[in-house]
Amino acid sequence: MTSTTTTTGSNRAALVTGGSRGIGAATALRLARDGADVALTYVRDEDGAQAVVKKIQSYGRRGIALRADSADPDAAPAAVRRAADTLGRLDILVNNAGIGVLGPIESLTPTDVDRVLAVNVRAVFLACRTAAGLMGDGGRIISLGTALSRHAGGPGSTLYTMSKSALAGLTKPLARELGPRGITVNLVQPGPVDTDLNPADGPLAAGQLSATALNRFGSVDEVASLIAYLASAEAAYITGTEVTVDGGHAA
Repeated sequence: MTSTTTTTGSNRAALVTGGSRGIGAATALRLARDGADVALTYVRDEDGAQAVVKKIQSYGRRGIALRADSADPDAAPAAVRRAADTLGRLDILVNNAGIGVLGPIESLTPTDVDRVLAVNVRAVFLACRTAAGLMGDGGRIISLGTALSRHAGGPGSTLYTMSKSALAGLTKPLARELGPRGITVNLVQPGPVDTDLNPADGPLAAGQLSATALNRFGSVDEVASLIAYLASAEAAYITGTEVTVDGGHAA
């Protein structure tokens, strides 16, 4: 695939990892509404992924679903290459796929540690490495962390928080490295967001809710709108930073 300069409006091409549900699905749909063709990855939820693709196509954009288990070291780079080859270019990479294994530190096994770090850290690094070689000038790389890694980590979240903290260490030097090409690299740090994995009416919701200044969970669309802004031409001067969207969880 020939590298080309990113357009500032429509007709861009994006890859959203973990795009079959939650923040990933909302982001894929928002980017499509903003004029991008979108590839998304999934592991098991093929029905959900195909439903998102159909919605993308209803906006008049191209959409494709790629099965990719980020725990496999070859999966993330392969997905980036397939997205670029199928869509003809790659302008936006959203590293959204992630897993959380929660529990007291003494209960976490070496297998837990390996899988969380493989999905949340190694796969992101490898996707960024591959995308950097395929993107034209003006590309966008946006990763999803968690506000827990910056301000409010708690008992039981040690492994998950550690893995997400690594993304800040990736974002800043990569922004410096790719800056001369106009490629921006940013990290979004969501707070409590209402998803299937962390519902606003779930058993762990009360403590999260009371810790926010707005006294509510965020929506996936609110996070997606921030990601879409960082992917836009208007955000061309924002790079190497962490942007928190947490309803005042850290206020």
